[in-house]
Amino acid sequence: MYSLTRRKFITMLSAAAAGTAVAPLAKLYAQNHPHGIFNRPEPGLCLTNGLGEGFGPIVDKLPVNAAELTDTVAGNLSQIPLLKLPQGFSYTALSITGQAMGDGSVVPGDHDGMACFLGQNGHYVLVRNHELSPAENKFGNRTGCLPPNGKVYDPFNLPAGQGGGGTTTLIVDRQGRLVMDYISLGGTIRNCAGGLTPWGSWISCEEDVSTLSNGVNTKIHGYNFEVPAMLGQAVDPIPLIDMGRFNHEAVACDPRTGFVYQTEDRGDSLFYRFVPHVRQPRHFGDLQQGGTLYAMVIDANITAICDGSSLPVFNEHASVDTRKNVQSFLGQPLPVRWVRIEEVNPATDTLRLEGHAKGAAVFSRGEGAWYDNNDGLIYFVATGGGNNGDGQVWAYNPKQETVTLLVESTDNGVLDNPDNITVAPDGTLYLCEDGGGEQFVVGVDHQGNLFPFAKNNYNNSEFCGACFSPDSRFMFVNVQSFGVTYAIFRDDYRPIKLQVPA
Repeated sequence: MYSLTRRKFITMLSAAAAGTAVAPLAKLYAQNHPHGIFNRPEPGLCLTNGLGEGFGPIVDKLPVNAAELTDTVAGNLSQIPLLKLPQGFSYTALSITGQAMGDGSVVPGDHDGMACFLGQNGHYVLVRNHELSPAENKFGNRTGCLPPNGKVYDPFNLPAGQGGGGTTTLIVDRQGRLVMDYISLGGTIRNCAGGLTPWGSWISCEEDVSTLSNGVNTKIHGYNFEVPAMLGQAVDPIPLIDMGRFNHEAVACDPRTGFVYQTEDRGDSLFYRFVPHVRQPRHFGDLQQGGTLYAMVIDANITAICDGSSLPVFNEHASVDTRKNVQSFLGQPLPVRWVRIEEVNPATDTLRLEGHAKGAAVFSRGEGAWYDNNDGLIYFVATGGGNNGDGQVWAYNPKQETVTLLVESTDNGVLDNPDNITVAPDGTLYLCEDGGGEQFVVGVDHQGNLFPFAKNNYNNSEFCGACFSPDSRFMFVNVQSFGVTYAIFRDDYRPIKLQVPA
């Protein structure tokens, strides 16, 4: 990547669409595999990510349902192009903070991680996180995720009618219109990301490790919670304690094994594997039977093929430090193994320190994670990784037991601190930015090149929760503030599929 302003990036892509060359393509492309992560770089040739054309230039777009947006917490939005999208794409704006919900509640704020499931009558079911603290004020509302059925993990020491984080569930029709929504998890804190399971549920993760000492909590936090996609009401919240008590971010479940991979949002975070006691879990509740937690160790004795450099080390235990000075390993698979974490439910935020002492690899702010059905890989994001701190994307191969640096941003004008990640049915990666300026959904094509797919055209709040409908006709994505879910689709409703170069 090159030193570009974001405006210059968009301008160059416009030139590319007109047939002008803009940048050399990345050399990560393999003819037989998406993203080419099995292609070893050549000696003396270090790789970089380039710029791709994607779906072409992005332009201002009004929402299809703009006439319905005259009275929102953000004011009259009916004449505002909230997104930039490629030509031939449209969107609807759904379930905005403060709107009435189907269960009589009010839509909570701080929309975050999300997944899509196929529901009844061809409808889509979205389970969506809300990254709220107890009694957090969102446009005058402190209710948060307070379910009508009263099922909450922590009732909190708060005045009546005030709650915290959790999840909501949305039913959306095949035209991208909201049919129904309701609160599906309550009494948790800062539900940031999570991940879907193969058996039709969402694992919601607390990015919080607070205890009773704050005077508000009545229970200890820092856990994952499983939410069935189509329960119809709030779930009875049961913490998945064996998955670890730490600053959770996201999970990705491997359907072949039932193993659940987890990221941690800390500056010295680990990448975890949870092995359930129930072999090949298939039902809601199987994960409640417990399991064993492990942390990834990267072989420290590997040198970069392209320039002979060594992996940096974090401590005297030879923990590989992936946070900086690893760009020369881009595209090179690194052997890994796993160490067991014994104290999965510590009283304080020390779980990762046990991993450090056992040689576990360190990542800078592990955030989004997603399992790719196309190739069986687990993709995960290190939001603060890279020499410039602008973000990395890693790919773990459970069959080969390797991890590969797939993307490292060298310019925040091209990729600015990616957070959530999803994989389209065609294998294209999409990254939600959470940086300091303009915010984009950035795609990663099969050549390892980056391209803008969507821009938050209203403010600089982060994108989050990007996910695709199972038939790939819709990308659903949130903007955290003012709190809105967008349903993005082609004008002809064909699948969102990026053409792969011959």
